[in-house]
Amino acid sequence: MVSVEAQFPQEPQLLSPEATDEFVQSVNEQIAQGTLDIDEPLLLKQLIECLGDTRGMTRLSIVELLGELGTVATPYLQESLAHHENPTVRRSSAKTLAAIADPTAVPALIQALLTDADAVVRGSSAGALAKMGETAVQQLLQILESPDYPGTIKGQAAWALGFIGRDAQPYLTQALSSNSPEVRAAIVGAIESVARENPSEGMEDLLINALSDPAEMVRCEAAAALGTLAYQPALPILVELLEHIDWETRRAAALSIMKIGDPQAIAALETARDRESEAAVETVLKLAISQLKQRL
Repeated sequence: MVSVEAQFPQEPQLLSPEATDEFVQSVNEQIAQGTLDIDEPLLLKQLIECLGDTRGMTRLSIVELLGELGTVATPYLQESLAHHENPTVRRSSAKTLAAIADPTAVPALIQALLTDADAVVRGSSAGALAKMGETAVQQLLQILESPDYPGTIKGQAAWALGFIGRDAQPYLTQALSSNSPEVRAAIVGAIESVARENPSEGMEDLLINALSDPAEMVRCEAAAALGTLAYQPALPILVELLEHIDWETRRAAALSIMKIGDPQAIAALETARDRESEAAVETVLKLAISQLKQRL
């Protein structure tokens, strides 16, 4: 067995490009020969240190290599994600944890999502959480429900929940009863993602129910989601919303009807246009009528 200590310093450090290539090649050769000691901490730490290499393809190859080594690397990756001073190493650590998909990494990824100063690290951590499935759902929901985090963080948490998809459905349904309009709106966005990936799961009915939510932001989010999905059965309720007292809701309904694209809604849109007093809504109504007439 080739000794890592014999080739490289006792303390892991960023190597030159040539030394990095030599090291990675040596590790790959040992894997091929079945002689690699995957329990050697220095080897794993040095591989992670090489994630700071300036060459993107080299970093990708090391991410793939660590992913192949699997959960034995998880503790070292969690450590580097939390404390490494190089953001490039932290970014690649999160991506490697996504490749390994070890559920024990969820707390470390949540912490990075919430506190890392680097936006790419936070995004990579959200991407890794999306790969963790049901294990990450409850903590992602807690982020949505907390008043302590900004909209960008909550948006990433909602995206991760949507990516998790089917495994998150029971939790998403439950979260729609949250007392927080912000949480309900974020959950609607996640439900849209699930419905897009699994159109036969009945998630669209949850979006239709959200059209009657007492909060404007939730109604508008639901209308936008149904329009994006081009969900035809939502048309009757969207048409009713053209008479809603809140003009933002009327505008969202008109946009959704336009995206669904059924010319049968033209008459209702024209009626709404004739009685509309809000200029911003009238503009959208005219655009929707024009778009649908082009489809005739």
